[in-house]
Amino acid sequence: MSKERRLGLVLAVNLVMIGGLVVVGLLSHSLGVFSAAADYVGDAAGVALSLVALRISRHPRGYPRATSYAALVNASLLLLVSLVVAAEGISRLVGGSPTVHGLPVLIASVVAAAAMILCARILGPIESEDVNMRSVMLDTVADAAAALGVAVAGAIILLAHGLYWLDAAVALVIAIVVGYHALRLIREVLAGLRRDSHPAT
Repeated sequence: MSKERRLGLVLAVNLVMIGGLVVVGLLSHSLGVFSAAADYVGDAAGVALSLVALRISRHPRGYPRATSYAALVNASLLLLVSLVVAAEGISRLVGGSPTVHGLPVLIASVVAAAAMILCARILGPIESEDVNMRSVMLDTVADAAAALGVAVAGAIILLAHGLYWLDAAVALVIAIVVGYHALRLIREVLAGLRRDSHPAT
């Protein structure tokens, strides 16, 4: 399967998940679910950008570094979303978390995790030097991990009939981990672009 085909399928899954997670987030008051929905918006934009960049890079008059710039934008969007979620998570932990309905959070998060695991399988093995596809894979794996974390929090909230702060705490931890990996990828892409601009003589 071509890279364009794989990215197109992943984009379609992301778009479907955005709508479902927004609805569940509104009904359940879950920051974790909202953070997943916001992350998928960034993912969808990043995948669309990666598709465009891939086609530009392959055009006879295209720009071969377009995919590197797409990866940079994609990772930057992921970092931005992580910062927003982290800020909201801290705000809820300090100011108090609203009532979170555990059952819809649990169900939606399990479905989201399954969808992202499917997307990771669609993307398949990726060469280490392909930063564009690696950035998409990073988003996908991060989303799967985030969804599993939110599902665990939802299950605990459901069983305990409380502990609503767990939702914000899990969202904060996920944001920190994802933001760290996004920052590493940004540094790697920038280093590669600098090497391309100043090749060794």
